[in-house]
Amino acid sequence: MTPADDDFHQLWKTKYSKLIFRKSETVPEELHQMVQKGFLTLREHDCFFQDLVRIKGKDFLTPVSRILIGNPGCTYKYLNTRLFTVPWPTEGYDIKYCSPQIHDACKALIRLNDYLHIEAVKTLQGQNLCETKEMKDTAVIDREQSFATSLTERGSVSKDQSGVCVPEDDSVSLKNRTSYNLTLLNYMDPLQMLYLKQEPYFGMGNMAVSWHHDENLVERSTVAVYSYSCEDSGVGESSEQELKGRDPAVWHVGLKVAWDIETPGLAIPLHQGDFYLMLDDLNMTHQHCVLAGLSPRFSSTHRVADCSRGTLEYIFGQCELALQNLQTDSDSVALSLKSLEAAVVKQVEEIHNEVEFEWLRQFWFQGKRYLKCTDWWLKPMAKLEEFWRKMEIMTSLVLSEVRKEQQIEEQRNETISCFLLVLKERQRLRKEWTVRCQSDAAESLPEDQKPECHPFWTDDDECNMPLPYDLEEVIAYLQNLTQWITSDLPA
Repeated sequence: MTPADDDFHQLWKTKYSKLIFRKSETVPEELHQMVQKGFLTLREHDCFFQDLVRIKGKDFLTPVSRILIGNPGCTYKYLNTRLFTVPWPTEGYDIKYCSPQIHDACKALIRLNDYLHIEAVKTLQGQNLCETKEMKDTAVIDREQSFATSLTERGSVSKDQSGVCVPEDDSVSLKNRTSYNLTLLNYMDPLQMLYLKQEPYFGMGNMAVSWHHDENLVERSTVAVYSYSCEDSGVGESSEQELKGRDPAVWHVGLKVAWDIETPGLAIPLHQGDFYLMLDDLNMTHQHCVLAGLSPRFSSTHRVADCSRGTLEYIFGQCELALQNLQTDSDSVALSLKSLEAAVVKQVEEIHNEVEFEWLRQFWFQGKRYLKCTDWWLKPMAKLEEFWRKMEIMTSLVLSEVRKEQQIEEQRNETISCFLLVLKERQRLRKEWTVRCQSDAAESLPEDQKPECHPFWTDDDECNMPLPYDLEEVIAYLQNLTQWITSDLPA
């Protein structure tokens, strides 16, 4: 259903009440100008990129081009791809941008972020209708009247929009679920696309983004989306009289109840400067898609990303934890391990895998794209690689120790078993990432965006790596050693 349908508002009220819509005239004009100029600046500097994502074991280029901007050191992972924020101006951080214009664009987006945070807090406070039954009854009457008003006649479709009850334990909870730490910017020019997938359930037409839930968010956090379609690009709208269903010239956000194609979907038109909020658990109970219009469009999607495992602070903490098991002999340069207990070895080697596959390979898989905006990430990634090299040494030290026969056989066998499992996973993932970097989709990208298989080395390289890149022989040796120890143990 669209606003042209008689039952549109009733459907919105009963099935989609946690979607809040605001028209562009409710946003300060100065903010519109700053943000829209920022979008155009980032496009002019080629800062939008198609992501190479992995779905069901296959790599695909997203039809939409994106860039992640947010708190320094933050990342956001979706569809097995970790994006790294271009940091917005933040007190206490030395961020060198490639141009003053990119600095201004990032500054505009943090201004928008602050504005949308305030709007989300006000909206949630206004929606908290759980205080008394009398207040509820009055609100329901008001809402029945307000929904008789056409969407197109209102500046906002959020005022007393629904009967949704959003209980708040305290103001801290409300703040935590609206304090956006990053924004994922999207850009698409539909007329440049050779093919767009059709919406499969309701006949909504071309989709820029298929049905999905947003991933990697703090539970019940609000998502805010600001939309800017370049409507002065010569593409007109269809007249209401000619139209049946949604106008294919206009961008829309589509919503459906998750795992339900019986309840009609909702298609809400998006014009220049409109924004909407997805409150509370809407992202879990419903799915949304983006329906393409004909004009180019930008959007800024502000999120409270779950960064519990996705910040530099976190991964550096993990590295420090792992390296606690490395001991340097004060009388020599020799390195040794403090403990060979299976649990300690397992923990260290899992952190080793996390650094390599969730950070180093994810970062270099995206080529040199971030250098279009800033070189901020190069120093922390170099530091992470330095830690990772020490962990490679630690892996080789474990291997040296389990070769020795002085240990109690049962403990030795337990250590080798744990060690083997992690090494097999490392070998599997190295093969997978090597293949991904050589895929047809990867090869089709511009040179500065092509994935780099890094770290990578061969036996001929003069890189002083303690172990080979290909771990097949190491794994085979450990498997044979396990069999030998097991056969030697008393029955």
